[in-house]
Amino acid sequence: MRLHQLTIAAALLLVSTQAVAQEWVEYTNTQDRFTVNLPSQPTVRDFTYTSWLEAKLPARVYTVERGKEKYSITFVDYTVAEKVHADMAKALNCPKDSPGSCAAAIAGTDSVAQGVGAWKYDTLGAMDHASEAFLKRDAKVTYFAWATIDRIVGRQIQLTNPDGSRTYVQIHMLMNRLYIFEATVPKGSPEPGLFQQSPRFLDADGKAVRYPDNYLNMYGIPEASPARQGTQAPRTGRGGAQAP
Repeated sequence: MRLHQLTIAAALLLVSTQAVAQEWVEYTNTQDRFTVNLPSQPTVRDFTYTSWLEAKLPARVYTVERGKEKYSITFVDYTVAEKVHADMAKALNCPKDSPGSCAAAIAGTDSVAQGVGAWKYDTLGAMDHASEAFLKRDAKVTYFAWATIDRIVGRQIQLTNPDGSRTYVQIHMLMNRLYIFEATVPKGSPEPGLFQQSPRFLDADGKAVRYPDNYLNMYGIPEASPARQGTQAPRTGRGGAQAP
């Protein structure tokens, strides 16, 4: 009888575990070139993102809420930053022969336009600008470090919020496309591993990419040369450690 009861209990546990796993979906977005595991299909909202140097860039946020758990992916399109900064400089009559010397105040703001060439600095500073927003939150920073996903360099941040909940953040940039993966779980809950370990980045053909060496946006390997991942080697490096 006891063996029969244990068999039934094990079967129920297996069914329960499978049901929980089936709730999650592998969400793939070929438009913004990423894939990630989520508890369900996300809600998508377009918005305008303000960059470090006040450029207004197209962006989207993908969100899922499950009880007190919250998941989001924010995508910011820095591929248009050069044009946006050129338009800003044109509106301020920045000299074409000295694009880096323009320093005209933007009406209604405290920022300064630096000319059409400012898009490079704005793009290079994108991950730090995104990180700053989290570091300024009303929360305790418990982890902040360099990291990689498939050798694509980024940042990892962990926060403890006033209510005891925990927020886990991964910020990466590939081919002038900024990605912010964020998950918040209630106090006492385990880390959102299914979400954290799943982000992948896609090429123009919708195929996942993994670089043979560390890729730093604007200083990385050309888009034509990412290596396809053929093995299940660890993909995420934290702090000073590199993913093999």
